[in-house]
Amino acid sequence: MADTLLLAPRPYATPGHALIHLPGPASASGRWSDGLEGFARTFLLAAFRLAGADGADPHGLAQWYADGIRAGVDPSSPERWPRLTECRQAVVEAASVAIGLHETRPWVWDRLPARTREQVVDWLGDMVGLGTYENNWVWFQNVVEAFLRSVGGPWDPADIDSNLQAHESWYVGGGWYTDGGTHNYDYYAHWAMHLYPLWYCRMLGEQADASMRETYRDRLRQFLLDARELVATDGAPVFQGRSLTYRFAMLAPFWVGAVFDATPLPPGQTRRLTSGVLKYFAERGAPDADGLLPIGWHGAFVNVRQPYSGPGSPYWASKGFAGLLLPAEHPVWTEDEVPLPVEQADSVRVMHEPGWVVSSTVADGVVRVLNHGSDKRAGPAASVDLPFYARHGYATHSAPELSQADAQRPVDSHVALLDAEGVPSHRTPLTPVGIGSAGLASRSRAHWLDLSDRGGNTGGWESIRVGPWLTTASVVRGPLEVRLARVDPVDPGFGVPGTADNDDPDAWRLVDAGPWRLHIGGWSVATDTGAPGERSAGTTASVAVDSGLTSAVVAVSGVDEVGVQHRDGTNPLGRLSAAPWARTTTPVSFGQVYAAVVVLTGVPGVVDEARRVGMVADGDAVTVTWPSGDVDNLVLPAPTH
Repeated sequence: MADTLLLAPRPYATPGHALIHLPGPASASGRWSDGLEGFARTFLLAAFRLAGADGADPHGLAQWYADGIRAGVDPSSPERWPRLTECRQAVVEAASVAIGLHETRPWVWDRLPARTREQVVDWLGDMVGLGTYENNWVWFQNVVEAFLRSVGGPWDPADIDSNLQAHESWYVGGGWYTDGGTHNYDYYAHWAMHLYPLWYCRMLGEQADASMRETYRDRLRQFLLDARELVATDGAPVFQGRSLTYRFAMLAPFWVGAVFDATPLPPGQTRRLTSGVLKYFAERGAPDADGLLPIGWHGAFVNVRQPYSGPGSPYWASKGFAGLLLPAEHPVWTEDEVPLPVEQADSVRVMHEPGWVVSSTVADGVVRVLNHGSDKRAGPAASVDLPFYARHGYATHSAPELSQADAQRPVDSHVALLDAEGVPSHRTPLTPVGIGSAGLASRSRAHWLDLSDRGGNTGGWESIRVGPWLTTASVVRGPLEVRLARVDPVDPGFGVPGTADNDDPDAWRLVDAGPWRLHIGGWSVATDTGAPGERSAGTTASVAVDSGLTSAVVAVSGVDEVGVQHRDGTNPLGRLSAAPWARTTTPVSFGQVYAAVVVLTGVPGVVDEARRVGMVADGDAVTVTWPSGDVDNLVLPAPTH
């Protein structure tokens, strides 16, 4: 697979190989930067391939990429790379170049002409003293300066110390990091925050701080115990977070754990997981028929891209090949495969750091994440939901609808208040709320986008109206989730002009005084082979695809209307998609607890079980009774003003 991904881009390279202009839409940084990205990210893969083979090079990788480096760092070359001071995105790619040069030192760096090595140091040297974004970008500076230090180039201890302090401030415990000041929980913990620290230590060698290295190894061990729970039996990763076009780059920490002896996983489980994820994508269009990785998830799907995503961006998938550095006799290649957690036993696991309840079921191999903490919590004021972070649930076999209309007015896997026009509210930022061992809850201030057709750079909306507090909770048994909701006023004068609390960060906004109805959206399921089949009757709405995967919502308490939303071309898992929902037909009441059972399953009969779930609320106290007769008791508290 590595050879396929390395050879397919070659026809798109400039004559000197310095830039690789792959097909696809340009990023916000422009075509020049995208060409560097295509080179740097494939060079990282070439480095793993070459170093893992101890220099054996049947495809001439060392010379091909050495030629590209020579042309890229030559200021007089028509193929020169943008300087780090000319293009911010070049900072990212410089890190891949630095790691690639470190890993291929005997076959590339040591054989470069002295003048080219000087030009490499000059190009990378722009990094010294250069400010970076307050997120995983601090590590691009650290690994570049580590390489420069190793070859006698410039570096600044002040850069390193500042970046290490920032990195420490983003550690939240249990092996988890946020991606900087945005407080996102996503795959950047996988392919950035755990990979670069240990690679930085590797590049420093004996100069690395031993205690720091051990700290990073210990955190990675803790993280992998959670991360391995987020992969389905068929190898599907949970679809959540930005930059998903990197696909199997999410395998990076598993391979880093093996390379640095920092994993609690048996070697056979590392191979089972990494091989399974790679196979999952390979069988679904990544790489495509031409051997390329298009922007998308399975195959090409442009709606997963971010503004910074260009045609070369998907090749950060190279990080998922770090295991090629391990020799053929390593136990990860020789021991028998060990089943994944989802293949061994049904599990409901609360991951407190990201605010997730993770449910996996052996019978269908599905993993579900109920989200009470991973949104972009950059500040206290109401903001626009990002579909990659703010949905109520994410899964291995379900993905949010990604059209602009669905982003503005989310329905699937979403709990919202509907205003007088039927427009669903947003929930960012959400605050986790503890409810005990039964599950997790979160609270946000419901708010709505006032849309506009006036164009400009408003993103399609003009302002935000704010409403009451909306508290939601997830109580889970296997494939069944009881999704709870309650609505409360923001303050005693809520909705009355001139009485807003001045300490409220949204006090200056327009207030929507209601009335509102409640919406509880179920999982979206998708297929390419025919529209999902719909069954809606009584208190239950359900849809199923040809594989048998079924999504259902059963109204339980206070919710009395059900239905299904159908979409075409908006879901990364299939062209035709549908999501069931349940709603109230009358306005919600403050303090009342509402409930529906939400199901994502591949097992017949589970929807019938969902209809047998009971819920009783007495004020803040809630009792959930499962079909087995087991009971969960919890408290869904009102906010304190």
